[in-house]
Amino acid sequence: MGIEKIPKDMTAVQVVEFKQPYKIHKVPTPQKLGDYDILVKTAVASLCHTDAMVRNGVFPTKLPCTGSHEGTGIVVAKGSKVDTFKEGDRVMSGIPKSACGECMSCKKGDDYKQYCTNVEGMIGVIIDGAFADYHVADSRTSCHIPDSVSFADAAPLACAGVTIYRAIITSGAKKARGWPSSVLVVVLGKEEVVKQVQALTDGLGVESAINVSEHETSAPLACAITRMHGLVVQVSQPEMVSVPFTEFIFRDITIKGTLVAGQKISQEMLDVAGSSGVKVETQKFQGLDKVPDMVELAHSGKLSGKAVCVVDGSM
Repeated sequence: MGIEKIPKDMTAVQVVEFKQPYKIHKVPTPQKLGDYDILVKTAVASLCHTDAMVRNGVFPTKLPCTGSHEGTGIVVAKGSKVDTFKEGDRVMSGIPKSACGECMSCKKGDDYKQYCTNVEGMIGVIIDGAFADYHVADSRTSCHIPDSVSFADAAPLACAGVTIYRAIITSGAKKARGWPSSVLVVVLGKEEVVKQVQALTDGLGVESAINVSEHETSAPLACAITRMHGLVVQVSQPEMVSVPFTEFIFRDITIKGTLVAGQKISQEMLDVAGSSGVKVETQKFQGLDKVPDMVELAHSGKLSGKAVCVVDGSM
């Protein structure tokens, strides 16, 4: 299409003031692309818990800011140095944009660039995201969507999917026999859960646990079911993670965080989703004007699955 053929204005859903509802209005379509940028015609953008944190001013968000860091669509224009995407490609937009490439995190490797302290920003969190007809993403963090994965399935995977996938890798579970595998624990109270886990692990506990709950008891429980010298991967974002000192001092438990993922792991996750026939449970809302309805339902506690906005259903 070329950027010169892109409409000059577009609809966007933006945070214009913290702790206030989104504003849906016309804004200029991005016209200037960096060397590694891609302009994406948005197909689907989904809602994440982090979006509420953005609206509440938890992050140093640059206002006004277009919401949603979980975007998919088709590449319609690209920067001069982009050689991994072409116009027409189906893309899951990367969240980190323009890492510096020089800091300690960037030099550590692809899977740590999301920690870059000099990054331009995370789309939909610090800078404009995907709740718009078009959005800009970094080609170096974005991924090709397999033909077998729909835009609606891929959008939630941009954050929720890559985050838990990296947590699984960090936990070491991917190396376990029978990968991919799963263990289901029915929570009946801390003592009962610990007993069940110990019964399944010869009294040792699991080698690693992944905590996705914000409840104040979840981190202590994750530690309690983990064996000595084990690992707890913290995914959820409560204001404070608090565990008894005995878990560190006397049991040598390590707690490690995780943040989305680099391009290589993200692409691997998408490819696994495609080859395994993964389907994401979603509740679709047609059009950007329905985003307020998405937010209301998500915060009502009555939402089933992931709330996704079909920005352009023709793709």
